[in-house]
Amino acid sequence: MTAQTTPRHQVTVATARMRDLATGLASASVWSMDPVETATTLVELTRLEAQVAELKARVAMHADEIEVGDTAGATSTANWLAHATKQTRPAAHRAVRFGYQLDTHPMVREALAAGQVLADQAHVIIDAVTKLPDDLDPDLVTRAETHLVEQAQDHDARALRILGRRLLDVIDPAAADAHEARLLEKEEQEAAKACRLTMVDDGHGKVHGRFTLPTLAGARLKKMLLALAAPKHQAATHGPGVERRPGPERMGRAFAELIDRIPAAVLPQVGGTDATIVVTLSYESLIGQIEQAGILDTGEHISPGAARRLACTARIIPAVLGSQSEVLDLGRSRRFHSKAQRIALAHRDGGCTAQGCDWPPGLCHAHHDPPWSQGGTTNLDHARLLCPRHHAIAHRQIEFHLRT
Repeated sequence: MTAQTTPRHQVTVATARMRDLATGLASASVWSMDPVETATTLVELTRLEAQVAELKARVAMHADEIEVGDTAGATSTANWLAHATKQTRPAAHRAVRFGYQLDTHPMVREALAAGQVLADQAHVIIDAVTKLPDDLDPDLVTRAETHLVEQAQDHDARALRILGRRLLDVIDPAAADAHEARLLEKEEQEAAKACRLTMVDDGHGKVHGRFTLPTLAGARLKKMLLALAAPKHQAATHGPGVERRPGPERMGRAFAELIDRIPAAVLPQVGGTDATIVVTLSYESLIGQIEQAGILDTGEHISPGAARRLACTARIIPAVLGSQSEVLDLGRSRRFHSKAQRIALAHRDGGCTAQGCDWPPGLCHAHHDPPWSQGGTTNLDHARLLCPRHHAIAHRQIEFHLRT
């Protein structure tokens, strides 16, 4: 109370008295309080804390209305409050905003001032009522606020938040389902925009990542992983002795197995081929005569043992001289390059063949050189990879030469 020596307003006088009383209790011993008195006092202190929170919010709103911060040269009352009390700016802004919120919800403010509702419960009630449809009858809004204030006597803030989501079920059941559908649709649209996936290879055989998914996709993924991490499945694939509850390690292995189980044929094609990993390894390494790392078409290296296991289960396409006797030269029998040819081109060219271009092979087009229209054949010797931009440039150059 350094701003004025003689408090005049009753709130100022009461605040000074409360400060003095609290200061006088700083050294008071509580060891002699019996259990009943201790429990009662703790509950009353909690109620007192709620009453002080309401009073603080009301004074903070008044301070903002009379622009207390302006006299001190602050850009806002909240910024002045943060500086004066050494609390964070977001906390100071919340205190001022809370005062305005309570002013527009007098029922919640009165319950908080009486210590019947706690501050976190008041925040939840205001948030739930604010989210009600704008065109709702004012009487129904009042009923909603009354209902939640009453429920606060038996439920904490977390439970109130759940009740708040179904508030229309109580006050207007006919509109509840439609409103919930609109809310869920909005949440799903926002969740779709918020989808994120980041993956980083640490260079030591591991990839680390984080993701954000919509609720539906997350629920489906969780159910798939739990099925793969289930004790019966794990016992069948890894032997007995599996823990009942799947931990992070087992869920991680289940995630890797899920990826391994997705057939490439069901995924969209990229560059005319399935999203299949192509590994380059020598014939000698394939049959185990030498130990030589396999090189994936995405640039990573894997052990020769892993490459042989994958090749054995047909989960990769091994780029081994003439593997599986696939026909790579088709002459003039067809215009478009086959899947086997595209894989061979990706292996041979490693990406766009235009000078200085770094587009990966999976996003490139197979280009006839010379052009098909000028007698070119669909053979590897007359084909090369070009990214979409350089492919378009190549055809514009061909058309220019034809005209001139």
